[in-house]
Amino acid sequence: MSAYTKPASRLKVVTGIAAAALALLAGPAQAEFPDKPIRFVVPFAAGSATDQLARAIGQAITVDAKVTVVVDNKPGANGFIAASDVAKASPDGYTVLISTNTTHAANEHLFKKLPYDPVKDYVPVTALGRGGQIMVVNPQLPVSNVGEFIALARKEPGKLSFGSGSSSSRIAGELFQQMAHVQLLHVPYKSNPLAITDLLGNQIQMMITDTATGLPQVKSGKLKALGVSGKTRSPLAPNVPTIDEAGVKGYEMSYWFAAYAPAKTPQPVVDKLNALMVKAARSETAANFYRSTGTDVFTSTPAELAKFQAQESAKWGRIIKAANIQPE
Repeated sequence: MSAYTKPASRLKVVTGIAAAALALLAGPAQAEFPDKPIRFVVPFAAGSATDQLARAIGQAITVDAKVTVVVDNKPGANGFIAASDVAKASPDGYTVLISTNTTHAANEHLFKKLPYDPVKDYVPVTALGRGGQIMVVNPQLPVSNVGEFIALARKEPGKLSFGSGSSSSRIAGELFQQMAHVQLLHVPYKSNPLAITDLLGNQIQMMITDTATGLPQVKSGKLKALGVSGKTRSPLAPNVPTIDEAGVKGYEMSYWFAAYAPAKTPQPVVDKLNALMVKAARSETAANFYRSTGTDVFTSTPAELAKFQAQESAKWGRIIKAANIQPE
């Protein structure tokens, strides 16, 4: 080889070395999100409305983005277990909390201390839906409407019990007590489906639960519906009056679903999650969940969810204070 190298050849060698050095410094090319399974963490048991929603959204994302979504149910402790799990997860977009007003609006007013911060520990992704609840009783209870239930409860103060497996369900029952001027015994559960099981066995007498959990039992004849908690009747149960119509004037209680990622999740990843989930919520794949449960499709930007959550937290705080519920 000649000791002499032409200037053009030297330039090519230097350029090649520089490019190789830059490639080494840059490291491996970053894959586009998402390129591996996403885990949806749900604070309630399989079969709950939140679980059904998570599976519907997950399936829609799988169909659209060709990425697997795994639903991980972590029920119990009023959502503490699931919320804490996600708060501590890696902020990479692959762990998402599919939750409700329980963990992100009510708990901070129901408990003196939380193992997570509903604002600081998460990045809002999108709202996913909202809906009303249904008041159901065991058929063995000798009542056929809300008025008769109130009369029986007043006749035997503290004897009739109501179950709840979420803050929405609990506060709905507490608000009913306050507005109907009755005294009931509250029995807490890890999730609404577990409370429904005891209601079917007549171990508790009543609960106000999400329509997705309660209505199938009503339609099968295993439970009796007395009223719905919204402003208007549910199209899925048009013959069931609102609790307001049935005599408890001004009564209304609804719930909502939303998705949250761990704090410090990069904004581009949050934006991608938002786009995937909003599209999924409005897809035909997820439509059956919304139609069959009477849940309204309700999506948002991350900023809109943050504002909505703040408003809802203030509202739930007022309701809990008015119901004279002391933080545990």
